[in-house]
Amino acid sequence: MIILVTGGAGYIGSHTSVSLLEAGHDVIVADNLSKSRVEVLDRIKELTNREVIFYQVDVTDQKAVDKIFASHPIDGIVHFAGFKAVGESVEKPLEYYYNNIVSTIVLAGACQKYGVHKFIFSSSCTVYGENEIPFVETMKLKPATNPYGATKAISERILTDVAEIYPAFSASLLRYFNPVGAHESGLIGEAPQGIPNNLMPYITQVAKGKLEKLKVFGSDYPTIDGTGVRDYIHVMDLAEGHVAALEKLNPGIQVYNLGTGRGTSVLQLLKAFEEATGIRVPYEITDRRPGDVAENYADVSKAERLLGWRAKRDLLAMCRDAWQFEKGSL
Repeated sequence: MIILVTGGAGYIGSHTSVSLLEAGHDVIVADNLSKSRVEVLDRIKELTNREVIFYQVDVTDQKAVDKIFASHPIDGIVHFAGFKAVGESVEKPLEYYYNNIVSTIVLAGACQKYGVHKFIFSSSCTVYGENEIPFVETMKLKPATNPYGATKAISERILTDVAEIYPAFSASLLRYFNPVGAHESGLIGEAPQGIPNNLMPYITQVAKGKLEKLKVFGSDYPTIDGTGVRDYIHVMDLAEGHVAALEKLNPGIQVYNLGTGRGTSVLQLLKAFEEATGIRVPYEITDRRPGDVAENYADVSKAERLLGWRAKRDLLAMCRDAWQFEKGSL
């Protein structure tokens, strides 16, 4: 298939592009490079020995998106092009609502206009908000804890409504948990611009000496050690989950959690990193971050049952691969 990957030069998009190419699909990347680097596309080619067609566009731009669809017989979309930092979304709600929701509307409209039936949406466990754990796909969503989660829930609703009036439309809403790690080659990984919003690149940058110490946001949560608990998943397991979802699409809406089904606290992840690398990472406890919940992890039985997919890489592999990338990062 010919797959348009929006945000394909970004962290999860680049790893999924590699998995798609390795599975025999052709990839077109659309990315405005606001949160990514064009050099990543050369790394993708180096890893797969295959070319990627690239458009430097913002997918909130309907005319630019129309041009891509008119120029290629696209079979499906994997839509990653969205802002993704919970804390930042609280500070910049309008930017998040505009970018994340308008991009989904524009792409869904292009699907209708050009007869593209396959849509994989990068959603998030954040849509569950304050819910019972583990999170199950049938739960009522409670995304109001932060604007980022709200944009994902609204986008899910948009795609669900499109499927109601577009019978051939097939969409998988992939609610994934906390991606970490990098491609085992060390060629691509998570390379945030400025101070990282996510835990693992913050840890690796402290380990490398770029940052003085790790800030741990809150130590008084009702968790095993007082720090936030998340379901960390290796980015390559996540990428392979996207390919599995694409290849098993059926008309209508399908919803899947992509995680490991295990919760790990901030301090547990820090200890695992130190064990995997032999590097001590200094840290300090600071105030809770707005919009964060105490604990989340996935019930992953649906993806295992219907997609034949499950996460295979463990916490130590996540840490080793993240460090391998950081040592030679762009």
